[in-house]
Amino acid sequence: MLTFTDRAREKILEFIDQGDGELEALRVSINGSPLAPNFELTLVSAGERSPEERIFDLGDFTVLVSAAQIERLEGATVDFVDHGNESGFEIRQKRGDPVGSPEGPLADQVTRVLDEQVNPSIAAHGGAITLVDVQGTEVYLEMSGGCQGCAMSRLTLRQGVERMLREAVAEITAVHDVTDHAEGSQPYYQRPV
Repeated sequence: MLTFTDRAREKILEFIDQGDGELEALRVSINGSPLAPNFELTLVSAGERSPEERIFDLGDFTVLVSAAQIERLEGATVDFVDHGNESGFEIRQKRGDPVGSPEGPLADQVTRVLDEQVNPSIAAHGGAITLVDVQGTEVYLEMSGGCQGCAMSRLTLRQGVERMLREAVAEITAVHDVTDHAEGSQPYYQRPV
């Protein structure tokens, strides 16, 4: 199911030890799009286990996962990382087979805006943006080519693409970037090393 790096195990045990014996298990939950999941890790006491949760004994600690979410966590790795002034747990999922193209009126409207307004503009930089999922009124986009790993990708998405989409499709409540920017091989603007 889940794999924990040595660093993640150390931190979890450190947090459990700080709980004065009350904290005995790690609850892992997941929500959001399969392409951009939101993970939540919570230390709980044994008495807080709900009936639908499965127990996984990892030796040093116990993990609780809702039976309905076990499949979504299959192959994921939990790590504890430091990024400059920020540190915390990071969960990396194993990428499965690509999901089919999103369908429906909202997906059609977003795709039209991307095809007619956004992609012609960023094509000059060798980039493209694709709609990969729609969950309710939230859209999930993936950047490729020169946009993948570009130092300006966040600004492009928030100040350009999201603004265009919201003006054209009022129903949108959130725009999420699901791009693996670390895998970008030819970003248009590179971050200084």
